[in-house]
Amino acid sequence: MLFVNCILFIKGHSLFCKTHKVFSHLLFQIRSFLFFTICHYTAMVEETPKTGYKILSGLRLKPNGQKGGFKSSGFIFGLVALENMGFISNILIMFLYFMNDLSFNIPGAANTVTNFMGSTFLLSVIGAFISDTYISRFHTCLVFGVIEIVAFMIVTIQAHDTSLHPKSCGLKESCMEGGIGVMFYTSLALLALGAGGVRGALAPFGADQFDTTNPKGLKAQGTYFNWLVLSTTLGAAVGVTGFVWVSTNHGWWWGFFLATISSFLGFTLFLMGKPFYRIQVPENSPLLTIIRVVIVAVKNRKLKLPEITEELYENSRNEALIGKNLSRTGEFTWLDKAAIIPNDSKPSELAPWQICTVTQAEEVKILIRMLPIILSTVVMNTCLAQLQTFSQAQGNFMNKKLGSVDFPAGSIPVIPLVFMSALLPIYEYFFIPFAKKFTKHPQGITQLQRVGVGLVLSAISMGVAGIVEVKRRNQSRINPLEPISLFWLSFQYGIFGIADMFSLVGLLEFFYKEAPIGMRSLATSFTWISMSLGYFLSTVLVSIVNSVTKRVSPSKIGWIHGILLDNNNLNLFYWLLAVLSLINFAIYLLSAIKYKYKKEDEELLKTEMVSTTTSIGMVSASEDDIPESTTQEKFAHAEVTVERNQKVNGGK
Repeated sequence: MLFVNCILFIKGHSLFCKTHKVFSHLLFQIRSFLFFTICHYTAMVEETPKTGYKILSGLRLKPNGQKGGFKSSGFIFGLVALENMGFISNILIMFLYFMNDLSFNIPGAANTVTNFMGSTFLLSVIGAFISDTYISRFHTCLVFGVIEIVAFMIVTIQAHDTSLHPKSCGLKESCMEGGIGVMFYTSLALLALGAGGVRGALAPFGADQFDTTNPKGLKAQGTYFNWLVLSTTLGAAVGVTGFVWVSTNHGWWWGFFLATISSFLGFTLFLMGKPFYRIQVPENSPLLTIIRVVIVAVKNRKLKLPEITEELYENSRNEALIGKNLSRTGEFTWLDKAAIIPNDSKPSELAPWQICTVTQAEEVKILIRMLPIILSTVVMNTCLAQLQTFSQAQGNFMNKKLGSVDFPAGSIPVIPLVFMSALLPIYEYFFIPFAKKFTKHPQGITQLQRVGVGLVLSAISMGVAGIVEVKRRNQSRINPLEPISLFWLSFQYGIFGIADMFSLVGLLEFFYKEAPIGMRSLATSFTWISMSLGYFLSTVLVSIVNSVTKRVSPSKIGWIHGILLDNNNLNLFYWLLAVLSLINFAIYLLSAIKYKYKKEDEELLKTEMVSTTTSIGMVSASEDDIPESTTQEKFAHAEVTVERNQKVNGGK
């Protein structure tokens, strides 16, 4: 019970709250509610709404097998909006909070933020692994949600109590030490664990609400990912304007306090949607499957593959696996040796670590094929890290006036969020139908094409950022009392906002659809792993650039140092990222061209294309209107899958 330990940890620090009755009361109320609520619902089996949820029990629900869809995902969108309202706004105020109140210098604050963000997205793997292996994605979100809320409370307490702030120690990167440092880094670690765990399970849980065994469900799932990102941007837009303004003008602790409240409301709303969800029971551990396939393939490396594929082992007699078996492909054939049946042996008598199925080998192949895509999107997320750190430092030295209003530098990211909020509906309702006429693809363009557009735009964004920094620094040196407007940053933010709209949705949808059914949480977390590596690379890149430029520059000073931005060469760092982004795009282009989609997905897309061309309207029409000749062979396993889903959702 990890979240119970977190609550006990907070209790141990209650001495910090004695002078703050408001926080102590809030801590007690939220802790008690969350503890008893989560303990109650994680112990419950999946049941009908009649045994609880008195407010929702009066609603007429469909049978268990027909749950899900946009009715259930609406609760998920609400959680995403409320949780990101606090989380993203706090990422933006952390940089200035670390510098102003906690005595970090510019590179120290930037590296702490990027390390925190990298850890958050990396820890999404833990949430994905747990939800794929031990407990459902629904319960995984709740457990890690409690950890996130508790962490926000600790951060709020430390931000509010000045006695818990370190004393200034000169130009060191960090002045954190002793008990204050322990409290600070513990709160960040818990926040990274909670927020990361939620992200590892929430996106695939929402995608589970749609049945992709038919084109209608496939189209709806693509729309779901668009609305998921839209919910994120709308919530974040409120946070980076309202929350950041309150934090800037009334104290940083207010931002963390508001994040605690919004996260609490978000997870409460998410819990209320339980009667509507399709909740899938986790099966075998995906990581153990990967390890087993590799080990057995290595053991059988000296054996010769049979010429006939049917001679390899496949568990085709199990009705529960109908529709889930994957066809053998010609790539990474050394993994197929894991499915070789030893002479004079019966597969049913062999232990799991002695033989694997063709499907299990193909699942590992899919993950291997995804690796180049993951690695070639890392540099883009390194660029994203600069907008959340160094661009904040730029804004701090610019004219923040918007008419008579003093616009906070931390709120400037609202510009790309507004771009994304406006463009996502346009993309969904106008671009996709228009592009589909030419490409015959149900989503207009493929997921990998969307990611490619995002990579190009991110390179352009960094180039523009360098130009804006030159203009800002020149004006500051000429007349520091009349700096350029903060809204010059809107160019780099706006371009990157559009890039993020294309790439984030494309990656989430790509990893979920391409992943084997039992590995969807793990595969979807690859999006967050890419972001994690991008943030960590930012930290490493800053250190490397400073180390190299100290040696080669005449001044013996690195490009990024100290606390005065005018003495830095941030523009050169931005242009370096632009060049790296273009090189990265070339590598991505080669990876995307070579990538082969799953055969099962290709067949479904062909069915969709045929229906679109012949104006049958398979996507928009009801399933009863779909011609029998079109669906009879392609979706013969659909009834079996639906029947199995009914057992999963209502069988307990």
